[in-house]
Amino acid sequence: MARRIDVTGTGGVRLAAWEFGDPPKNDRLAAAEGEPGHGVLLLHGLMGRASHWAATARWLSERHRAVALDQRGHGRSDKPAEAAFTREAYVEDAEAALEQLGLAPAVLIGHAMGALTAWQLAAKRPDLVSGVIICDMRASALGASSQREWANWFKSWPVPFATLADVRKWFGEDDPWVERPNPARGEFYAEVMQECEDGWRPVFEPEQMLKSRETWVYDAHWEELAQVQCPTLVVRGLDGELGRAEAQEMVRVLPRGEYAEVADAGHLVHYDQPEAWRAAIEPFLDAVRTV
Repeated sequence: MARRIDVTGTGGVRLAAWEFGDPPKNDRLAAAEGEPGHGVLLLHGLMGRASHWAATARWLSERHRAVALDQRGHGRSDKPAEAAFTREAYVEDAEAALEQLGLAPAVLIGHAMGALTAWQLAAKRPDLVSGVIICDMRASALGASSQREWANWFKSWPVPFATLADVRKWFGEDDPWVERPNPARGEFYAEVMQECEDGWRPVFEPEQMLKSRETWVYDAHWEELAQVQCPTLVVRGLDGELGRAEAQEMVRVLPRGEYAEVADAGHLVHYDQPEAWRAAIEPFLDAVRTV
């Protein structure tokens, strides 16, 4: 079960948060004394949505108060044309969610862009964060060529898609960015489509995604990583975008960094290998909970 709770983000943007599990149980967990780390905030990546965390949040809710956030411009959160899509706005939104939902101190679990938001918030507000899990996000700058590639990739989408089956096939098999078929990738993108009069289109505005992305791709983020004082787990899929050398350097830079990798997984680690993903992060969560 998941219930929606609206949060007010920076600039008054309405954000949809989704709490998983039994609310009375979660309330007891949140109120427990002497057992930090019960709150968990899950932050999706660029173009993602809270529902991408559903499988993870369900098992988390057995022992934690698990909340997934639709970040600004994503899912069912507001997408105002005039809204800021800066790093500061995303971090302040997550900060507002922790405070308004009474989750802190919480473990932040972030995928890609959501992971960057997690470690930037942990550096800014260590009082709100008891642990961080970074899933397949690089700390190095990606550069202007990466941003141009993304702009061209969006233009290549054959929208509108006639059916959801077409969505799954294109992103799982036909997308020029796919080196080999990946059904999990097709399912991932099917989650971010909505039915319109002319077919299936993304729930987000590609222009807003590019605005969000351009606020981090030109800069490296090692300095903020070094400021994260809480336990932090860096997780990579062996075939993901975060290479082993960079991941291990991130662990070295982190004051309390740990490392895990998931075999037979790409960028979408929690979609590609959900059981191996759980096995990689659950011991870390248990350790943070007992600190």
